[in-house]
Amino acid sequence: MAEAGTGFLEQLKSCIVWSWTYLWTVWFFIVLFLVYILRVPLKINDNLSTVSMFLNTLTPKFYVALTGTSSLISGLILIFEWWYFRKYGTSFIEQVSVSHLRPLLGGVDNSSSNNSNSSNGDSDSNRQSVSECKVWRNPLNLFRGAEYNRYTWVTGREPLTYYDMNLSAQDHQTFFTCDSDHLRPADAIMQKAWRERNPQARISAAHEALEINEIRSRVEVPLIASSTIWEIKLLPKCATAYILLAEEEATTIAEAEKLFKQALKAGDGCYRRSQQLQHHGSQYEAQHRRDTNVLVYIKRRLAMCARRLGRTREAVKMMRDLMKEFPLLSMFNIHENLLEALLELQAYADVQAVLAKYDDISLPKSATICYTAALLKARAVSDKFSPEAASRRGLSTAEMNAVEAIHRAVEFNPHVPKYLLEMKSLILPPEHILKRGDSEAIAYAFFHLAHWKRVEGALNLLHCTWEGTFRMIPYPLEKGHLFYPYPICTETADRELLPSFHEVSVYPKKELPFFILFTAGLCSFTAMLALLTHQFPELMGVFAKAFLSTLFAPLNFVMEKVESILPSSLWHQLTRI
Repeated sequence: MAEAGTGFLEQLKSCIVWSWTYLWTVWFFIVLFLVYILRVPLKINDNLSTVSMFLNTLTPKFYVALTGTSSLISGLILIFEWWYFRKYGTSFIEQVSVSHLRPLLGGVDNSSSNNSNSSNGDSDSNRQSVSECKVWRNPLNLFRGAEYNRYTWVTGREPLTYYDMNLSAQDHQTFFTCDSDHLRPADAIMQKAWRERNPQARISAAHEALEINEIRSRVEVPLIASSTIWEIKLLPKCATAYILLAEEEATTIAEAEKLFKQALKAGDGCYRRSQQLQHHGSQYEAQHRRDTNVLVYIKRRLAMCARRLGRTREAVKMMRDLMKEFPLLSMFNIHENLLEALLELQAYADVQAVLAKYDDISLPKSATICYTAALLKARAVSDKFSPEAASRRGLSTAEMNAVEAIHRAVEFNPHVPKYLLEMKSLILPPEHILKRGDSEAIAYAFFHLAHWKRVEGALNLLHCTWEGTFRMIPYPLEKGHLFYPYPICTETADRELLPSFHEVSVYPKKELPFFILFTAGLCSFTAMLALLTHQFPELMGVFAKAFLSTLFAPLNFVMEKVESILPSSLWHQLTRI
């Protein structure tokens, strides 16, 4: 019985909500009709005459006092609304209407459920002091010769800034050089080549380094540091020279792959030799570290070449093998390349397994991790999601999880949705990115937009929910919610990383709520009326009477038409019935 009573109450409530949603016009006309029928017993005509007589006897001083009081009250409301907005980031009137009125009308408020996430482990672990504007190497950076230069040939625009290329030069010097390069003539040439600003000079230096190896002259190198034992050994091929040519001289991905395969042969030989001598001194340890970086870079770029050429399964295998062989080299973020390749294969279970390993509270986040997690959760509900249905029945558990994941991703990088929803045009991603910045958003959307489009309804769910993130973040926005505060220096750094023809996306600012603007306008309008009434009382009195008569003219016209159609004794006839 209790269940039947509960079900009946739920049905009754849904009927009332439906009637208020769709039949409010009918309710309005019914009320008007009842007021007209009851005009005689309620003495509405007499009351209107009394009110009219009262308004005609008012002096200009009353209008001055009325407008002045209205201006004062609206000003106090404005001050309170502004204080509440500065402290909590939302309008008090809007908050009350959303919290108390919207549930009565059948709406759904997700703020309470979303705010509950603030106490999870992500919030506590990520509120750490980090380098706000640390620039990272883009894990999915393109090839200069085969992709960036081709863009320049077609459009005449430079896709890379000098600041971005200078950072790449610093990376090359860090990863591909060491103090013992003077022992190998080809490496000594390449050490200078990485510092060259002119691309043709760098390419020429790489060819010179390879020509030295072709001579294959014999040199004497120390077998052990500070030792008198020497070994006569042939010069190995220069792997870094092949890397430079593959990156900058090759005009197609196929050509770049061939050069990287030659670099792999040379780099693997150098790596094995330095591995045997790495414990013989600090100099050999540095050389082994350099050779390891070179080998990892070559294998990673070979996997990216395979991915570009459509051999995605081969690329996935190469990335997995590389991560198993060098598990400690997390600085290269190879897992982000793996996630993108797995999404191309639509291997969503494997994507979830990778996320379970790298989307950890102790590891740094990225747009790829956050938005891929959101995509997987959206995939479970997006094909059947409807905002109208969700507003009527509320969000299910799976839909709530998807919305929370989208809010988490948007808070980490708020610039991504505009690119995924194609509200902003994409450009080629830079070689370096700023996490949570516009550069990272471009780099992510450039490769992952196709994956979002492939999941039916995912972009629709993102479109309906992403802006709700900013209602949850405390005000000012720099406080953050699930992550550490948003860095304020990202705009400046992104302008250095991105080309001048691109309009840099700025972190969304909270706009003033409608009710603050409304009360500000009301306060200004009533204050102006009070001033005018005080200065020109007679003229404003005439204006007020003319305004009121004009305002009530349509109502009087409608009442006259209704009285001419319906008999005046209708009420008495109804009472007799």
